[in-house]
Amino acid sequence: MKRLLLICIALISMQTVFAQQESAFGDGEWFKFKMSYSNWLKAGNATLTVKDSKLEDKDVYHVVGKGWTTGMIKWFFKVKDRYESYFDKQTIMPYKFVRNIDEGGHTKDLEIDFDQENNKAHVNNKKHKTKKVIDTKPNIQDMVSTFYYLRNNLDIGSLKIGNEVKIDMFFDEENYGFKLKYLGEETIETDFGEVESLKFRPYVMAGRVFKEEESLTLWVSKDKNKVPLRIKADLAVGSLRADLEAFKGLKHPFKILVNN
Repeated sequence: MKRLLLICIALISMQTVFAQQESAFGDGEWFKFKMSYSNWLKAGNATLTVKDSKLEDKDVYHVVGKGWTTGMIKWFFKVKDRYESYFDKQTIMPYKFVRNIDEGGHTKDLEIDFDQENNKAHVNNKKHKTKKVIDTKPNIQDMVSTFYYLRNNLDIGSLKIGNEVKIDMFFDEENYGFKLKYLGEETIETDFGEVESLKFRPYVMAGRVFKEEESLTLWVSKDKNKVPLRIKADLAVGSLRADLEAFKGLKHPFKILVNN
């Protein structure tokens, strides 16, 4: 299970590709996800919370993502992760990103300040007590702000099945080209009932964890909220699935075709 929960939390935080004239989210939005291994063994939970805040003199959204193992899994692999992003309320450009994780004893404690004007990332590695400045791509996103940026800034109406969407992201200490493919629409069964969804295929690196670069599938609600409903990852051994379990503070009505 090493790093699998981290991967799901990260994907939950960076996956959607849609836009509308009005914002898809706001202060008070909260999601909770349940995770299972091979669709039967409970693996953990994750949450995402949006709050209005101030960073120095800037009006920002402060998003906190948390993930932790539960049940039998935590007895042989304990995970406790926390991610934070402070991004501009209008442009959704990040100013600050925090990653504090403990995954079975593997720990990281990073704080990154983004200079969007000069395309720099100031990385403070608190664990190793090092600091460095790294060049970034223009309008760089972090792994949390990406989700919220794409919810507001990319028009799903212009996408056709098979189209790929790309965005520049900064993760840990390097630039990363995030890419996903639009697969079309699908109605899926959720804890809340049947929901119309948009389906995507995020690309990942094949190897030790994933079978191939197209091992992930993502479903999000086909409404103004663009809620992440489900992620399924085919792994080198078994599979990992994250499903939306609870929510509150949505800005728009959540459309359910058939209630449970």
